[in-house]
Amino acid sequence: MRIKKSDLVLVTKGKDRGKQGTVQQTIASKRRVVVEGVGMVKRHMRAQGMRAAEIIEKEMSVSVDNVMLICTHCQAATKVGVKTLGDGSRARVCKKCQEVIE
Repeated sequence: MRIKKSDLVLVTKGKDRGKQGTVQQTIASKRRVVVEGVGMVKRHMRAQGMRAAEIIEKEMSVSVDNVMLICTHCQAATKVGVKTLGDGSRARVCKKCQEVIE
């Protein structure tokens, strides 16, 4: 997966298409990400002990195929490439402006 925690992403498919948010969590084994403010659902919590019953809203995970990284240099939604640098390390690269992301 080429999208990491705290990346700014754009949702490209689904009911939240067009929304932007930061990645709060990545689930690599399922190829999913949790994006702030995207995929909101309501969950009913039962009363337990001293805690009262309540309805909470939380973010559900979104498939990584349905989001695109927003480049920090060109501010456009872009695909992410991988490039080997001169010292042998690998870095993520914006496919539009060819700048190293991070």
